[in-house]
Amino acid sequence: MVNLKIDGQKIEVEEGTTILKAASELSIEIPTLCYHPALEPYQACRVCVVEMVQNGRSKLVASCGRVVEEGMVVKTDSERAKRARRLFVELLLARAPASELLQDLARKVGIEVSRFKTKKEDEKCILCGLCVRVCNDVMKIGAIGFANRGAKIEVTPPFKEFSKVCTTCGACAFVCPTGAIKLEEITENKVTPLLSEFDEGLEKRPCIYIPFPQAVPNKPVIDRENCMYFKTGNCKICETVCQPKAILYDQEDTIIEEDIGAIVVATGYDLMDISQIGEYGGGRFKDVIDALTFERYLAPAGPTSGKVIRPSDGKVPREVAFVSCAGSRDPEHGVAYCSRLCCMYLIKQAMLYKHAVHDGQAYIFYIDIRSNGKGYEEFVQRAKEEDNVIYIRGKVSKIAEDNGKLRLWGVDTLTGEQIELNADMVVTANAMLPSTGVKELASKLRIPTDSHGWLQEAHLKLRPMETLTNGIFIAGAAQSPKDITDSVAQASGAAAKVLALFSQDYILGNPVIAYVDEEICAGCGTCETICEYTAVEVDPLRNVAVVNEALCEGCGACAGACPSGAMQHKNFTKKQLFDMVEIATEKY
Repeated sequence: MVNLKIDGQKIEVEEGTTILKAASELSIEIPTLCYHPALEPYQACRVCVVEMVQNGRSKLVASCGRVVEEGMVVKTDSERAKRARRLFVELLLARAPASELLQDLARKVGIEVSRFKTKKEDEKCILCGLCVRVCNDVMKIGAIGFANRGAKIEVTPPFKEFSKVCTTCGACAFVCPTGAIKLEEITENKVTPLLSEFDEGLEKRPCIYIPFPQAVPNKPVIDRENCMYFKTGNCKICETVCQPKAILYDQEDTIIEEDIGAIVVATGYDLMDISQIGEYGGGRFKDVIDALTFERYLAPAGPTSGKVIRPSDGKVPREVAFVSCAGSRDPEHGVAYCSRLCCMYLIKQAMLYKHAVHDGQAYIFYIDIRSNGKGYEEFVQRAKEEDNVIYIRGKVSKIAEDNGKLRLWGVDTLTGEQIELNADMVVTANAMLPSTGVKELASKLRIPTDSHGWLQEAHLKLRPMETLTNGIFIAGAAQSPKDITDSVAQASGAAAKVLALFSQDYILGNPVIAYVDEEICAGCGTCETICEYTAVEVDPLRNVAVVNEALCEGCGACAGACPSGAMQHKNFTKKQLFDMVEIATEKY
């Protein structure tokens, strides 16, 4: 270990540590432009210069490349270091006056305009070499390099022609501190950035990322389909910079088998794709977005920090139309059922929009306002009275673009008049759909789905959290569209059902189950084939069907399919059923 002092603070670090890294451990910020932790120190920009005192002598050194030594004294903010840093920044500003990062750094050190001659007013490149080194040394591609000499030196592909070897990985643009790299000037390949699924495609994301802030576990994942290591075997920048050494490229998916006593299915929901609503211009008009995308605009931690802008031009919309039931309650173009929570979240978004854009106007097109929760109706009235949200009872029939605006056509069902409205942005409340893959999951768990694809409860009123399969429960929007309040309530109820199940010494089964009349059974196997619960199998020795009473759920499928009538239901035999029908139809 090495002991030194930085700005009067003592610190002990490992041998081989640079001054820059040691200072960062003390939360001392030293500006730098040409340094990247995945590359060897280059010491090109000299902005990270500090004053080092050792053996009674002081000198200026680049902190990114100078390794610490025992007894060293470092001054990051001395007058000598600040003068030198100011000079280096001024020279770089003359080289790249268009760089916003460099302009900000210059203002921090007290420079507004460089005294030195500027060659190109639109230049951003400071010739730090990060892009060239990452392309050659890390990515092993060599698509760009330094060309020319002296004042004419620049970063460019060979012979200033489009590179044939560039993979458009974007590593050069990623490490460039000034934003000088434009992939479109390097390669003819189509540049397709990776878009954040959590931010609804409004922001880019890297190949290694945390899916969303509340992810469980809250740890990064690697996008194998786009990661350059899995494509070319090169890069490994994330492994280089990860201090805990947590990156494992050879990690594979593992199948974990557990013995469990109950399952709670809470698979959530999906939203109808906006492109399916053709009459609203979904997927064609940039300023027609769904409510989930608008939610990311409103979020203070979102891609725009809560600023509402139009996707087409980045301007603040002064008139926003909110369209409810986009695909819901519409069996011809979408789904017949109500998505339940759209009314309330559109009202919330309209109010948040008004708070963000005080002179803006929000319109809400609705069929019916379904505000049946605690405090919901008061919330609706507040939007009308305090935020002046205009409600229009009617369904929008068509949306079109007109001179940079969006024109909506519809009918006000209260007055019977046709409506034509211009808006800067349209936000649609798309229908809620069963989550992708839920039917396959339901088939594996042997639980039914309803006509719309939602998981089917055992009884809508008496057993809303249970399924027809013992030990399997459902919660939240897996059963049907629900808001947070209902989802939490049902999830708590499902958990309580599981606890009640586990608290019993033994489990009571349904007495109405199948049984076999072995004297009639021919062992054809029809019942075995049709049973969804694998409760029936044919005994190969006796050639008769055998029912596992612990697995049988009493659905009746085997009894209905049995060609000989050997398979019956206890307490519900065919004779009993026919007798009931006969008695019920007798004339008294």
